[in-house]
Amino acid sequence: MRQFKIVVEKHPDTYVAYPLGLKGVVIGQGDSYESALDDVKSAIKFHIDTFGFNEIDSDPPVIEAFIAEAGVAV
Repeated sequence: MRQFKIVVEKHPDTYVAYPLGLKGVVIGQGDSYESALDDVKSAIKFHIDTFGFNEIDSDPPVIEAFIAEAGVAV
């Protein structure tokens, strides 16, 4: 069992989830937070089964992840 930090975004019509610390593109999607999380977990397993553990970017590992919102004058 390996722990991953996963970002889940809520969009107007869907949820999108993606892990931090994996090389390549791994995305999950669903109608709810839980279904997007389940989908990305399945995608992570498929990605590692297909490409191997070398695709896990563990140097340096993601210790914490933060989401910030900031206004920018444009």
